[in-house]
Amino acid sequence: MIGWRRDGGQLVAELTQQEAAVLRGMVSQIKEMLEERADEAPQDELALITGIRTGPSTPPDNRIVARLLPDFHRGDEDGDLPPADADSAAALRSIYEPQLLEAKTGVAEVVLTTCPRDGGVAALSEEQAEAWLSAINDVRLALGTALDISEDTPEEPLEGETDDTRSAHMGVYQWLTWVQDTLIATLSGDDEE
Repeated sequence: MIGWRRDGGQLVAELTQQEAAVLRGMVSQIKEMLEERADEAPQDELALITGIRTGPSTPPDNRIVARLLPDFHRGDEDGDLPPADADSAAALRSIYEPQLLEAKTGVAEVVLTTCPRDGGVAALSEEQAEAWLSAINDVRLALGTALDISEDTPEEPLEGETDDTRSAHMGVYQWLTWVQDTLIATLSGDDEE
């Protein structure tokens, strides 16, 4: 992939077969994990009548899914906001998580629909490009959580580090960061300078 460019009203990039497979595979995995979480929602007769959905009131057990679906109120480290009590945190999660899951699986579906299965040109509207940004961000959050990436994690492996698996995944993480950055620059017009 060389990067994104504008072509008329679309944002265009050409992905190799391997790039498309990696992107599609990772987005599919995130989508599946989120759909499994959605299946954990309580079945509520009142929700069927009113159309008001409720989600689980407890955080996900899986730390990757928990990173994608954080608590809706946690307070802050500076002490400006008080920590949420367990009941209000559970109520907020129950109310808002179904909408968040729908949004996240929706953007994943946009990527799976618009990313060429065997590589080739991806041509996106601005709305589709924003969906790609959200889905790629979710993949990066999930991969970063799995790899324990923090602000202190070096971009290059440390001398003597021999974990080839982590190194390969770090390469994918960095590639996704680059794809996201170039898409943001093209979408905002910063790539024209």
